[in-house]
Amino acid sequence: MTEPRPEDVPEAGDVPMSVLGVRVELPEQHHVILLVDPPGRIMVPLWVGAPEAAAAALALEGVSAPRPLTHELLLSTVAALGAEVVRVRLTEVRNDVVHGELELSTGARVDARASDAVVLALRADAPVLASPAVLAEAGMSARSGEEDGQERTVEDFRDFLDSVRPEDFA
Repeated sequence: MTEPRPEDVPEAGDVPMSVLGVRVELPEQHHVILLVDPPGRIMVPLWVGAPEAAAAALALEGVSAPRPLTHELLLSTVAALGAEVVRVRLTEVRNDVVHGELELSTGARVDARASDAVVLALRADAPVLASPAVLAEAGMSARSGEEDGQERTVEDFRDFLDSVRPEDFA
């Protein structure tokens, strides 16, 4: 049996997260990238600007620009230096801001804005992990709390995702 490399082992307690989607909160036009744990119990919202929201939406849709945008350029640069992004970690919350880092195949860790880290993870097909501290401070229940157990918040967001297009963020 092969021993796992240090860069293949997540930090103790880290929780894998899925990108549920990008949402625009109306009427204020606030943009948010929503992450959810696999059981769908905890959501972590990342409040972002319109460009970051558009980059995330395009990455979720698998849309590539004719010329590399910033996130594709960074991934190409990392690859040209002989590395790849193996995972993204949301490490902590400071002053109400979620902080992230990229973990490279070389073992290097690179400080990153959480939104950029998540978009890079989407583009690199790398996992996104959240520390217990991030879940405790920035996480919120994804369940409505109704006795019948319906997940209205998640269902409403999925309905929104069915109708949103990347052009909506232009």
